[in-house]
Amino acid sequence: MMSYSRRSRYSRSPSPYRRESSSYSRSRSLSRDVENPGNNLYVTGLSPRITKKELEKHFASEGKVIDVHLVVDPWTRESRGFGFVTMAAVEEANRCIKYLDRSVLEGRVITVEKFLWQQVSCVWQLFAKLQKSYN
Repeated sequence: MMSYSRRSRYSRSPSPYRRESSSYSRSRSLSRDVENPGNNLYVTGLSPRITKKELEKHFASEGKVIDVHLVVDPWTRESRGFGFVTMAAVEEANRCIKYLDRSVLEGRVITVEKFLWQQVSCVWQLFAKLQKSYN
């Protein structure tokens, strides 16, 4: 008799239901600090109607934007209200934090802060809640 879990046995994705051991996450956090030199920004308070182009244009006023990742609902394709912006240089990212934090975009006040890897756990929790609500 086989036991069935929520995860497909063929999935290579990590389970949002399984917690990592503290030693594993501790070792990962050291390498992740190296991956983020300070030019990755976490943006919250976004309108559901915002697009990647509009977000990029807003941040381009403070420097060169390398990448914009807008987190969207997989079914409706609307923004989930937060995203990530990567600037070309740390100085440009700092200017974005200084001048764009608490700015208004599409009628909403947005917050801009340096991306911290601890925020990944919040994203995973949101993902798990969304999966439960659609199942």
